[in-house]
Amino acid sequence: MPREKFEYVERLGLYRKRIKDTDGKYAAIYGKTPTELSEKVRSARRAVEDASTSAGDPTLAAYADQWMELNTTGITAATKRDYQYIVDSFIKPALGHRKMKEIAPDDIKAAMLPVSTKSASVYNKTVMLYKKIFEEAVENDIVRKSPCAKLKRGGVKAQEKPALTPEQVNTLVEAVRGTVAYAFVMIGLYSGLRREEILGLKWDCVHLSGDAPYIAVKRAVRWESNQPIVEDKLKSKAASRSIPIPPQLVSCLSEEKAKSKSDFVISNRAGGPKTQTQFKNLWAAITARSVGVRTYTTKDKTGKKVKVTVEQKLGEKCQRHNFYYTIDFEVTPHILRHTYITNLFLSGVDLKTVQYLAGHSTVEMSLNTYTHLMKNTPEDLIGEIKKAFEVKSEVK
Repeated sequence: MPREKFEYVERLGLYRKRIKDTDGKYAAIYGKTPTELSEKVRSARRAVEDASTSAGDPTLAAYADQWMELNTTGITAATKRDYQYIVDSFIKPALGHRKMKEIAPDDIKAAMLPVSTKSASVYNKTVMLYKKIFEEAVENDIVRKSPCAKLKRGGVKAQEKPALTPEQVNTLVEAVRGTVAYAFVMIGLYSGLRREEILGLKWDCVHLSGDAPYIAVKRAVRWESNQPIVEDKLKSKAASRSIPIPPQLVSCLSEEKAKSKSDFVISNRAGGPKTQTQFKNLWAAITARSVGVRTYTTKDKTGKKVKVTVEQKLGEKCQRHNFYYTIDFEVTPHILRHTYITNLFLSGVDLKTVQYLAGHSTVEMSLNTYTHLMKNTPEDLIGEIKKAFEVKSEVK
């Protein structure tokens, strides 16, 4: 191989070599000695070669970043965060360093093994993103065939916590009546709205008059650095819905509206939507009335802050406030919604109507969680079977 020729620039006292960059233009590289310049030239040429081939043969990490940038503009911020979490936590660490063209189906299967112990939601989102990233790579001639076409859904199915019983519902409602949590609990129990939908609900979407009072779900709240952002874009198209509400909730909301000075049904003192911290303070009205061991900070006789641990027992009166510990069951915002949907099924509401009222994107979402509530034992179904196959008597 002939020795590289370098130009000596006398006024600089340096050796120079011009090479083509990634745009095809010549760029000058300098070195104090031919040996130093030779190494710099080799390094620069490798960088140019890597850059020129990366577009046609990118790593999975680079292409996943490109896919995220080009394909997540029309989704909600929460969904985008979910996707980014999957890419950063499960896709990049496993195969991000590999070239797209080098990844085989067995590589994908191996990468999915650690994810198989995660929740079904995480697992299935990982499968979906792998498929979408490689499908787009096929369309753009980056790879000839997707290595993850045969990936199937999986993961660990979460155990649905039990819905509240009628007795527990009554206990909860009476426990929070008159507190800041009362309206939130009633909306969750009797309309099934998601937490972010309740916190984004405005009075212009609450229709209390007429024969069929209802709530129109049009907005949701998300938090960024504790601050609330109200969005018209919901979780899915199915989340936009109009929900008839029963008399219990009509009465509650009528009372709340009469004293409200805000556009929001659940608001902070300034009339705006609640921050994440403010919502935690709202929910504390429930946890404070629940049994269990609690630790809180108070001041001793000298004014020094100290931590105090107490066991809150059912039926006992709180020493610091005027209420009793009456809640001996778990309550979360989702359990309120879960109780609402469960009651729809138990009342015989048909599946498609449940799907609409719950704001589920597909019937399968409703079925996967609530199919056990449907009457499907032989004793339950024998009447329907007899009716379907009864012998019709001939008319003479």
